[in-house]
Amino acid sequence: MTPAAAEYSVSRNYLDWILALPWSAQTRDRIDIKRATKILDEDHYDLEKIKERILEYLAVIKLRKGLKGPILCFAGPPGVGKTSLGKSIARALGRKFIRMSLGGMRDEAEIRGHRRTYVGAMPGRIISSLKSCGSNNPVIMLDEIDKLGSDFRGDPASALLEVLDPEQNNTFVDHYLDLEFDLSKVMFITTANMLETIPGPLRDRMETLTLSGYTFREKIEIAKRYLIKRAYEDTGVSDKHIAFADDALEEIVENYTREAGLRNLEREIGNLCRKAARKIAAGEWKSRQTLRRADISEYLGPARYFSETAERAMAPGVSIGLAWTPVGGAILFIEASESLGSGKLSLTGQLGDVMRESAQAAHSYLRAHARDLGISQTMFSKRDIHVHIPAGATPKDGPSAGVAILTALASLLTGRPIREKTAMTGEITLKGVVLPVGGIKEKVLAAHRAGIRRIYLPKQNEKDMLDTPAEAREQIEFVLVDRIDEILDSVFQPAAKPRAAARTAAAKTAARSAKPSKASNAAARAFSKGADSA
Repeated sequence: MTPAAAEYSVSRNYLDWILALPWSAQTRDRIDIKRATKILDEDHYDLEKIKERILEYLAVIKLRKGLKGPILCFAGPPGVGKTSLGKSIARALGRKFIRMSLGGMRDEAEIRGHRRTYVGAMPGRIISSLKSCGSNNPVIMLDEIDKLGSDFRGDPASALLEVLDPEQNNTFVDHYLDLEFDLSKVMFITTANMLETIPGPLRDRMETLTLSGYTFREKIEIAKRYLIKRAYEDTGVSDKHIAFADDALEEIVENYTREAGLRNLEREIGNLCRKAARKIAAGEWKSRQTLRRADISEYLGPARYFSETAERAMAPGVSIGLAWTPVGGAILFIEASESLGSGKLSLTGQLGDVMRESAQAAHSYLRAHARDLGISQTMFSKRDIHVHIPAGATPKDGPSAGVAILTALASLLTGRPIREKTAMTGEITLKGVVLPVGGIKEKVLAAHRAGIRRIYLPKQNEKDMLDTPAEAREQIEFVLVDRIDEILDSVFQPAAKPRAAARTAAAKTAARSAKPSKASNAAARAFSKGADSA
C-alpha cells in the first residue's frame, strides 16, 4: 500500500496501536505482607478493618500465584482516602497505577472504543491506559463509578460488566482493535460515594469496603502526621519556619471545617502555610513561629461554624434527628407548630414520599394514644399542625426520621421541651414499634461532630455500634429502644418543681401588682395637671 492511498494512515495507525500494546510485558509483583503493612500504615491513619481486608487480598494473590478474585470497591464520602488507598496498593505490589475517572461518562465507546469504520476512531480508555503504562498488569482505579451516565450512545455501566468479570475479561475485545486482549492480570479497584446509583449487576461483581468519616481526634492526628507535611512540601515552608500547636489544629477542625473527610482541613492548613510563606518572603518573620488557637482567626477570619446544638434553644416542638447523605452523616432539626384550624397536618422542607408517610404514621400514633400522653383530642380536631424540616432547598427522604418527627409532635402537644444535646433515629410503626435503620456509623459521627451527648437508637441496631469509633462511644450515651414509649418516658426535660413553680408564679403576680395600671397612670397625670394649674 502506497503512502498516498486513502487507507494508508488508518491502517498505519491501527498497526502502530497493535505493536505498542503490552501483550506480554508486565511488572513483577513484590508481595511482602510486612512491607505492604508498613506502606499502608505510612500512607493512612487508622482504617484497620480496611487495611486488614487489603492485606488478605494481597496474601491470596501471593499464595495463588495470580490474580483472580473479587473487584474491590471503596465506598464513602469525599476526602476519606479512597483514591490514595489504591495508590498504596499499587506501591505495595510494585505495580504501575492508573486512575481513570468515570464521572459523567455516557458513551459506551469510552470503554470499548470506536469501530475503525468511523472517522478518527480510537481505542477505548482501558486499552489506551495499558498502552500508556507499558504493562499488562497495572492497578487501574475506576474512580467515581457511581456517577456513570447513559444516553443514546449506549450504557458504559453495561460495558464494564465484561471488564470487571474475572471469568470474562481474559477475552476482552475492543471495537477498534477487534482482537482479544487479556485483562485478567489487571487489578481493578473502584470508588464510589453512594452504592444506590450503581446498577445491580455491576454492584454484584464488586466487594464493597466502606470508609466512613473521621472523628475529631482522628482528624487532629492525621493533620499532624500527614497534612501538615504535605502543606510544607506544597508551599516551600518547613517546621523551621512555622509550627502548629495542638490547640490551633483543634480550632481549625472545630470552627473552620465541618465534613466527614479531610479536604477542607487540608485546604485550611495549606492556606495558613501560604500566608506564612508570604511573610517569610517579605522578611516579616525572622524566627520560627508557633500558631496557637488565638492566632487562627487573624489568618483565616472569623469562625465559620459553631456547635449546631448550641445555636438553638430546645423549645417545645423541636427535636434533633440523624440523617445519612452521600457525603457523610448529618443532623436534622425537626420543628413542629400548631395553630387554630380543623386538624390538618402540613409538611414542608422538600420531604420525599417515605418521610411524609413517616410523619403521617407519627401523627396517627399520637392521635390514637392521646389519652395516655395527656393530650386533649381537641388538639387534633380544632388545631392545625405544621411540621417543617429546615434547609428547605435540600430534598430529604427516608424512614429514619419517624422517631424524631413523633417526638417533636409529642413535645409540641404536651408543651414539654426535649432534653438538650439529644438526638434520635429510627423508623416508627403505627403500633409504636421502633424499627432498625441504616448508616448508623455515619450518623453517630455526625452527632459527635455536632456536640450531641445522647442518642436514641433502635435496639436492633446494637450490632452496628461496634463499627463506631471508640472516641464517639465514650462521649455519647446510647439508649437502645424497642418501642416509642421508652423514648417518650425519658426524652423530655424534667418538669419544674412545684415550689419553684409557685415561687415563679408569685413573683410574676407581684410584678404585675407593682406595675402601675393604665387607670392609675391616667389619674396620676390628671392630678399632676391639676397641681400645675393651681
